[in-house]
Amino acid sequence: MAKKRKRGKGKKPIRIRIGRIIFDLLLCFIALTLVPVLLYKFVNPPTTPLMWIRWVESGAQQNLPLSLNSWIPIEEVSPNIQKAVIAAEDQKFFIHKGFDWLAIEHAIQTNITTDRKLGASTISMQTARNVFLWQSRTWLRKLLESYFTVLIEFFWSKQRILEVYLNVIEWGDGIFGCEQAAQTYFQHSSEILSPVESAWMAAVLPSPRRWTHRPTPAHVKARQIKILDALPHIRVHIK
Repeated sequence: MAKKRKRGKGKKPIRIRIGRIIFDLLLCFIALTLVPVLLYKFVNPPTTPLMWIRWVESGAQQNLPLSLNSWIPIEEVSPNIQKAVIAAEDQKFFIHKGFDWLAIEHAIQTNITTDRKLGASTISMQTARNVFLWQSRTWLRKLLESYFTVLIEFFWSKQRILEVYLNVIEWGDGIFGCEQAAQTYFQHSSEILSPVESAWMAAVLPSPRRWTHRPTPAHVKARQIKILDALPHIRVHIK
């Protein structure tokens, strides 16, 4: 009997055991998410979750890509397309720390008070989503997107974020990255994209699988003109 009582006294309370399990799970989560962020600071992502999602949605069509085979360094990407995506998607990209809080506040107010649905994703947020997450709009994905955005803003440079963004985002049905898009739509490299071509490519980003259809829809032409007007005022900072 005395021996049994001794073992009972040495047993940790259940709340301590649960706390330890939670702590261990948290460490595992941080390790599993931090390692790829640190790796992709130096190594180009070989694929993205969206590429696999599109492949599954298509019924595993063999003509859809599952790897990023057209990667182009930021130094070789035309400044025109760099300026165009910043003008269209995130004009405060080089200023903010991953989140444009004024845009987020405006989007929330608009979504609550009107029938319009605005987004406020920065280029950093879109990069985090495309590289590490899925696309469906859920609170879990938004929470994880914010977490990964903080990580890449802390560990990556702005130039690296922009390079990854330009090379992974979807630019049409089965088209990923600016190089493949430039070759598909204009039959030349993204190194020599003109301001007009770049403005069109940036204009279709909100819905690339629908808005890239010819003839160009009127609202895409309007966005293209607006982006073209903004290009002279955009500066890119390549080190």
